[in-house]
Amino acid sequence: MANVLNSKTGTPEPEHPPEQNGPEAPLLREPREGLPPVVADAAHLARVVEAFGAGSGPVAVDAERASGYRYGQRAYLVQLRRAGAGSALIDPIACPDLTPLSEALAGAETVLHAAHQDLPCLSEVNLRPAVLFDTELAGRLLGYQRVGLGSMVERVLGLRLAKEHSAVDWSVRPLPADWLTYAALDVEILVELRDALEAELAEAGKLEWAREEFASVLAAPPKEPRTDPWRRTSGIHRVRNQRALGVVRELWQERDRIAQERDISPGRVLPDAGIVEAATAMPRTAQELTALKPFSVRLARRYAQNWIKAISRARDLSAADLPQPSAPGDGPPPTNRWADRDPAAARRLEAARAAVSAIAERVTMPTENLLQPDAVRRLSWSPPAAAGTDAVAAHLRAHGARDWQVALTAEALAGALAKAAGTSA
Repeated sequence: MANVLNSKTGTPEPEHPPEQNGPEAPLLREPREGLPPVVADAAHLARVVEAFGAGSGPVAVDAERASGYRYGQRAYLVQLRRAGAGSALIDPIACPDLTPLSEALAGAETVLHAAHQDLPCLSEVNLRPAVLFDTELAGRLLGYQRVGLGSMVERVLGLRLAKEHSAVDWSVRPLPADWLTYAALDVEILVELRDALEAELAEAGKLEWAREEFASVLAAPPKEPRTDPWRRTSGIHRVRNQRALGVVRELWQERDRIAQERDISPGRVLPDAGIVEAATAMPRTAQELTALKPFSVRLARRYAQNWIKAISRARDLSAADLPQPSAPGDGPPPTNRWADRDPAAARRLEAARAAVSAIAERVTMPTENLLQPDAVRRLSWSPPAAAGTDAVAAHLRAHGARDWQVALTAEALAGALAKAAGTSA
């Protein structure tokens, strides 16, 4: 399942169930047709392809990764369910090319929960949906407070899904039967959830909005690699000088090399806290290094000489080769600096955010789903020279806003900008 991820570590966090006001909802324990065998060879895959190609209606799909255990985000299990075909569990390590399945499902709607998390790893095995329904995104557009699969199934369908295996290491083989049962149940009622949410979207007048959002998720290009990904090290804000930043960069890159080589999550080789502590202490010997708590654990201690060499490389860098305190970006500066750098822009941002917030409250959805915060910041920092709704609409479209978002927000944002400037829109 596409688990909720910790924003700092990238590891899965357990989903918290909604508060209960009445009797506990019944727990799903077994797939309707029993637990299907894992597809792990070409002959079995061919039978699944034939069955799913002959099935009807939407196809529920899910993928299990080994976040927090392995390097990267590849799929270690792919689950599917379709009317007329039942459920299937596919081992993408044994069957790494699902092109025939993708071709058999051409034109069928794929139902995913938090599609932006699963689409990249599904693409790696050549399973590429043509039409999408994202149940998590549907929940956000409907204003649900909790959009984890378990919470939504319980609220919408009155059933409970067990989530105790959501953060296990799916790369292990063979996969335990109770893990496989958990995985199969994640697609067991996904189509039913989709149908209920589609009815809610239609009743709320949001179905076309949702379709635009689903199409946008599918059309989104692969994410470009981050510039200076080492700057995402948790706790880096405590590093106060460029030499220490150089240590962070060298240690992060060395850790990443080791993690990729061993196919281990980087945080298991050395936690971010260790990188920051070493950058602060600047140890010169392995003995000094392993006296630091994060380096006392077995795997981090094993590479003590690698860490010392990385620190030495940072010590030897010329001042010109040291990293700058902050990386240049192509967008506005951090908003906490606007009041000093450009008070007029800060006033525009405050007015624009208030306008978006009011609309989001009226249509009952999070502000970030109504309009991407980055689009609001860019509009406020560098508004179009020509005032008015049309100019604002063009600006929003140029920064990724969909038609429904523009229709809801452009006029109000034009008015907010004009008010902040003391003019009329």
